[in-house]
Formats: sequence, structure tokens, C-alpha cells
Amino acid sequence: MKFIKENSRRIITAMWILFGLCLAGVTIFLYLVYNGVIGYMPPVEELKNPKDRFASIVYSADGEELGRYFNGTGNRVYVDFDDISQNVIDALIATEDSRFEDHSGIDLRALGRVAVKTVIMGQKNAGGGSTITQQLAKLLYSPSSDGLMQRALQKPIEWMIAVKLERFYSKDEIIKMYLNQFDFLYNAVGIKSAAYVYFGKDPKDLNIQEAATLVGMVKNPSYYNPVRKPERTRDRRNVVLEQMYKEDMISKAELDSLRALPLELNFHRVDHKEGPAPYFREELRRMLRAKHPVRSDYRGWEKQKFIDDSIAWETNPLYGWIEKNPKPDGTRYDIYTDGLKIYTTIDSRMQRYAEEAVTEHLGQTLQPSFFREKKGVKGAPYTTNREELSSAQLVALIDKAVKQTDRYYQMKKAGASEAEIKKAFATKQDMKVFSYNGMIDTLMSPIDSLFYTKHFLRAGFMSMEPVTGHVKAYVGGPNFSAFQYDMVSTGRRQIGSTIKPFLYTYAMEEGFTPCDQLLNEQPTIYDELGRPWTPRNAGSARVGEMVDLRWALTNSNNWISARLMSQLSPATLARNMHNFGITNKLDPVIALCLGPCDVSVKEMVTAYSAFANKGMRVDPVFVTSIADNNGNIISEFTPRHTEVISTDAYYKILSILLNVVDGGTGNRLRRPPYNLTAQMGGKTGTTNSNSDGWFMGFTPQLVSGTWVGGEERYIHFNGMAMGQGASMALPIYGKFMQKVYADPTLPYKQDAKFTFPANVNLCEKEYYGEFADEQEETGESIEGVFD
Repeated sequence: MKFIKENSRRIITAMWILFGLCLAGVTIFLYLVYNGVIGYMPPVEELKNPKDRFASIVYSADGEELGRYFNGTGNRVYVDFDDISQNVIDALIATEDSRFEDHSGIDLRALGRVAVKTVIMGQKNAGGGSTITQQLAKLLYSPSSDGLMQRALQKPIEWMIAVKLERFYSKDEIIKMYLNQFDFLYNAVGIKSAAYVYFGKDPKDLNIQEAATLVGMVKNPSYYNPVRKPERTRDRRNVVLEQMYKEDMISKAELDSLRALPLELNFHRVDHKEGPAPYFREELRRMLRAKHPVRSDYRGWEKQKFIDDSIAWETNPLYGWIEKNPKPDGTRYDIYTDGLKIYTTIDSRMQRYAEEAVTEHLGQTLQPSFFREKKGVKGAPYTTNREELSSAQLVALIDKAVKQTDRYYQMKKAGASEAEIKKAFATKQDMKVFSYNGMIDTLMSPIDSLFYTKHFLRAGFMSMEPVTGHVKAYVGGPNFSAFQYDMVSTGRRQIGSTIKPFLYTYAMEEGFTPCDQLLNEQPTIYDELGRPWTPRNAGSARVGEMVDLRWALTNSNNWISARLMSQLSPATLARNMHNFGITNKLDPVIALCLGPCDVSVKEMVTAYSAFANKGMRVDPVFVTSIADNNGNIISEFTPRHTEVISTDAYYKILSILLNVVDGGTGNRLRRPPYNLTAQMGGKTGTTNSNSDGWFMGFTPQLVSGTWVGGEERYIHFNGMAMGQGASMALPIYGKFMQKVYADPTLPYKQDAKFTFPANVNLCEKEYYGEFADEQEETGESIEGVFD
């Protein structure tokens, strides 16, 4: 008996010694982990200031969010603790860590429960032992584990990181950091993004059931996906509500009523291609991240792009902003991770009106007409005029279009022969194609889908304030997801008769007046090499008569423009147009007066701002300021003005351009369905074969430009009825201005007027001083301008 007792004492002593050794070993192990000897322990500086990565937000001038810049699943926007609904905080603590306020990073009671119930007794529903602080440590510092052993080592590391986090942060800060870090799927990283993506709200506005839904996702967001698995997610939401009831955060009556509610979402998919002003946001991204232009980085055919970028680098502080504005420590900002706040000049209401105007006119009027015209026509949508486009050229265009597709590139890369590629392009398959009523599921061959896509007309529209340069609306095409090529800043097309105001301004600077007369007959003009040029004219009014310049520009007469050009210098016209803000190469030939040059919508709006702003050109301003993640202003942007028209010439050309809308090619704006009464000037433009339709319009408060045409010049309407600028482009401007003037919350009014000097004589050869009260009235006065 004594032997048994001694053996028992020895066994017990040995067990205590073993327990002590184990405890000491665990203590030493945790100590080594805590100090970074075993495993990874972030430096104290990093624990005090975790490297948070936040998406940058683009704001409109009226305070609306336009979009975000982020990489992959990095759509995370910082939100402070006070801006998170208490419902979210209660739901999170009740479900994930009910003793959150009582522990210091590790909940020993919860670990004991896991050890006994889960490990020893095998109860799968016994709950977990991770605290919210441990989960934060995992989010911040633990990579995904590849096996049980790796995860077993990560756990004690997370414990020790959690203990350190509790040293450096308050409980509220830990909650805030955790909710700012968690990935809720669908590019909803952090509670602010999640609240918007799933419910269209700010975090502070989430109600109890919405908060419970999001917190329920924390257990496993893929498994409890409210979009794909609504019933499963609803059940999980109810579990969270029950936990809140157990922790006395809601009453039994609230629990019963909330559990019965269906799962209701207001889902907003966040994507760079969706949301308001996508073309603008993409151009803004390009400008912010631009590098200093180096000629060797550009291909041979990109000479003009190099010139444009070089000019932008020197004159536009927004272009290459990241390169030009390093952080205080010398590193570069990253728009995808630094959480910048970019405050743009875009007005969300006007942007919506511009997008609606483009979609309505193209989708409801132009596109159906174009489809009807091209239906059943061989080679459509390309022109059937073989003098314009020969059969050989058509084949070459089609072949080029095929070779520019991703399908052709991938098949060629995989080693497919031309015969195999041709067969694949002719084989029908399931696909989605664009329509103005949404994407269509259809059976179509790739070659047919290519032609189908080319049928869609493209458009560009931009509107800005002529005094401040603030760009208020920017639409680079009919649909960014389907057609990403930007026809405001990137695309350039022939401008046709919209060039004539530059020619007439030049003439006014040289001493001409709106009342000077020229013969309205078809001229033949010889250039400096003796080559003849005989321009055509669209109209036949007043042929053989002497007509004044006001009538000629009001009615967009080509013959008078050519005669005017013959008395002036094409080289000087080109130089003057560059002064107006047009950077593209302009050939100084006589035919320049009719607009064969390629210019972008943005350049044209810039140039026309001078007609609305007393001869002062203003460069477009996209952004007013940029702030860092804490709201500190880093950069501010101001307008840049250049005088391009003298006072004398300005009032003369302005009087004619106002007359274009009152009684000329822009007169449709005065009639139904637009019925605009605002004082406005403008100019239509149509190029050869109706390839391009333009309308430039301006008031004292807004200057806007519109272009409409096919993807290629050979894709266009056959006739002038639908193919002229007054039919293709002007309606977009008319619809936009209608919507703007109908919105009382906007500051633009139809009673805004241009101010002319008192008693100005627009037919006088020379004009001195701002006011001319002492001048004798000879010729036409201002009262007759608008007749």
C-alpha cells in the first residue's frame, strides 16, 4: 500500500513537473513569438501605424461620389468610428466577440471552451475562440495558410500581435480598423464600401437587419453571399439577430419582427466601367498617372501624341500630377492605395443630363434610322459609294478590323492558321452583344458581331463654363462598357464648317466687318503652286448676288469662306487656331478654311470658350483640388486664360455667331422640341460624305461641343437629311440645355445675356474704346443683329 502511495506521488509530481515544463515551454515559445524570434512579428512602428491601403475617391463638384480608383479587390474607403452605425458595432461584438470589452486581445475563457467542447468533445457548433483583435491581426499580417501545420503556427503569432494591438489602440479603434479591413466581396472592402454596394447607404445609416446581414457575412462571405445565396444569408442574419438578443442589445419583440423580414438589398456593382462619367474618370486617371514624355517611348505614328503630351506636361499641372507632386518622404502617391480625395469640376446632375441626351438621341432617333438605312446592304455599315470606298479598300478595311480583334490575336498567338481563323470567325456561337435596351444574348458568328458593333454610331460631348474653365459634363461615347474609345479627348475627327468662326475672326482682325460683301458664285482659287481648287456649296440661295459676311457665316456658305481665304493667309489661320488651343497639326493650305483638319471635342470646346468670354480662351479644368487620406489639401487648380481675340473683332464675330442660332443653321434650337429662348451662339459642321456631324454651342454661362459619327469615316448616313450636323449633333446639345434649364437647382438661366458696348457699330472698319457713345451711327447697329 505504501509502495502504491509513493508511486502515485511520483506520478503526480512528474505530471506537475511535466505541466510546469509545458507551461514554461509555452511561455518561452510565446515570449519568443512576441519578440519576433519565432515567426513574423511586425515592427512596433508598423503596429502603431499599419500600412492601410485605401481606394481613391473621385467627387463631383456638388459632392456626389463619381467613382473610385483601386486595384483588384482594393475598393476600400476609410470611415471613422463615429461614422459607423451602432447597429453594426453591436452586431459584430454580439456575434464575433461578446467579451470584447473584457479581454486584452486573447479571450482565455473562449480558448478553454474551444479546447474542451470542440477539440475534446467534438462539438462543431461550440463557437470559435478568435477575438475581434485576433481577427484584425489576421487581416493585417497573416498570409493565407497552405496547411494545418502552417495555420497552427500562425495562431500563436496572431495572439501575440493581438496583445500588442491592444497595447497601442483603444477598443473603438480596433473595431474601426477591423471594419475598414474586411472584404465583403464584389469589390466591397471595408464597411463603407459594403454599405454602398449592398444597400446604397453610408455606414452610419445602416439599420439593424442590414447591419446583421453584413456582420453575418464575416463568418464566410463566399458562403453567406447575399446576392447569390439570399436564403442562406437570411438565415445567417437571423443568427446574428439572436446573438444580439442574447446580449440584451435588442428586445424579444424586435427579434421576432426582424427575423420575419425578407432579405432586401439595394445592390450596386462597383466597377471602373460603370457609374457616372466613366470616360471622364478614365481620362482623369490617365492624366494623373502620366509620365514625362520621352520621344523614344512613342511609336513612329504617335508623333502628334508626343507633341500633345509634351504641351500638356508643360502647361497643365494635373497632367503627370503623381510625378510632379511627391510625398513629403519623396515617394510617389498611388491613386489605387493612398486613399486620395479628388474633387472634380463635374456636376453630377449635368453629367446625368449629358449622358441622357446622348443616349436618347442616338438610341431613339439616329441608331434606328441608321439600322434601317443599312439593312440588307452588302458591306454595311460601310458606304456603298465605290467612288468614296472601292471594293479593294472595303476588303482591306474588313481584313484590318478582323486582325485588330482580341480573338484574332489570341488564335494567332496559339498558332492557328489563317484558314482556321477564318472558319472560327464564320462559326456561330453564343455571345452577348450591345443594344440600347441592354445586353442581348444571341447566336452570332464573330465576323457578324464585328459588323454589328460597327453599326453603332459614336459620339462625344463636353460642356464647361467659359469663364472658370470648369468642365461640368463629359461624355466620350454612347456606352463605356461597350465602346471605350474616348471621342472627347482621344479621338479627333474633321471639323467641317465649325472651323469657319476661326476664319471669320481672323478676317475681322484684318479689318473686315460683318457687313462687307463678296460675290456668291463658285470660285476657282489657285494656291502658291498654281494648283486650282474649286469648292462645292451645299445650298443654292442667293447665287450670283453680293452677300455680306454675316449672311454667309449664318448660312455656312462655303464659297464665301473660300473667297475670304483667298484674301488672307492659310498659314496665319493655322497659327491663330493654335492660339485658340488646337494642338493638332494643321496644314496651311487654302482648303483649311472648310475644316478638313482633325480636332478633338475638347480642343473645340476650349477654342469656342473665347467666343463666350470676351475673346479670352480658357483651358479646361478637370479638378479643383486633391486631398490626402486625412483630408489635407495637397494641390489646388486654377483656370488658365489666354487672350485670342481683340475687343473690336470679338463683338463682330459674336454678333454673327448669335445670328447663326437665331436665323441660321442652328435655328432648330428655337423651334420644337427644344424651344430654347436663351441668348446663344453656335455653329454646325458637316464633313464630306456626312462622315462627321458637329455642333458647337455657347451661352454666357456654358460652352459645349458635340460630335457624332461612325467608328470609321466610311461609316455614315447616305444623305444630308440625317447626316448633317444639325441632325446628328445639334439635338444632343438641345436636349442637354433643355434639361439644364429645367433644373432650378443649377445656376444657369435662360435670361443670361452677352453685354455689348453701348451704340457699338458692327459695320465700322475700326472700333476704338469700350464704349462709343460719341460715334456717329453709320451702318448697322446692335439692334439689328438678331433680326
